[in-house]
Amino acid sequence: MQAMTLARPGEPLRMTELPMPVPGEHDIVIRVLACGICRTDLHIIDGDLPPRVAGIVPGHEVVGRVVTAACRGGRFRIGDRVGIPWLGGTCGRCLYCMGHRENLCDTPVFTGYDRHGGFAQYASADERFCFALPDGYDDVHAAPLLCAGLIGYRAYRLCAVSGAMRLGLYGFGAVAQGQQVYAFTRAGDRQSQPFALHQANEAIAALRAGAINGAAVLLP
Repeated sequence: MQAMTLARPGEPLRMTELPMPVPGEHDIVIRVLACGICRTDLHIIDGDLPPRVAGIVPGHEVVGRVVTAACRGGRFRIGDRVGIPWLGGTCGRCLYCMGHRENLCDTPVFTGYDRHGGFAQYASADERFCFALPDGYDDVHAAPLLCAGLIGYRAYRLCAVSGAMRLGLYGFGAVAQGQQVYAFTRAGDRQSQPFALHQANEAIAALRAGAINGAAVLLP
């Protein structure tokens, strides 16, 4: 298969031919349909995060179809459309994992950092950390939900929302979850403000089309 690999931090990714992924005990192999680009991918490529795997394939907002099912577990079947997120594995034994807070595990495995990610034709992942994707989202729009969308939704859920409320998300890359959302930027930030305004206009267009039931507002 072809994949984009990182030879050394600070260098451009290289198109490389790699063997097809060999699935582990709980792994699935997917044919990649789309993969978003997260700021964390750029941190890895630029060397802001110390390298862990030589020649890593970045990418952790991965959408694909299962071509090889896990040997055990059986969550997914061949042909299922699934998403692979940043969190690719945990120890399963610590207090965090036992308390259903595995995102705080002290020994996590990250997609595109500890194991190859989705900047490739095929990718493998532990099916226990993958998501079944609804048909309501196409591949391109579903991909960012596997990182930014998860962050926004988790923050929304932790707020214990009951009914309509104003929700402010610092770092407006996180995806709004159908509420009135304020994107905060610094005064004079000429790079971020047009982007935030564009996102607001996109949300307003979706609101008018009936695709969402919230509104996005930019506070300069």
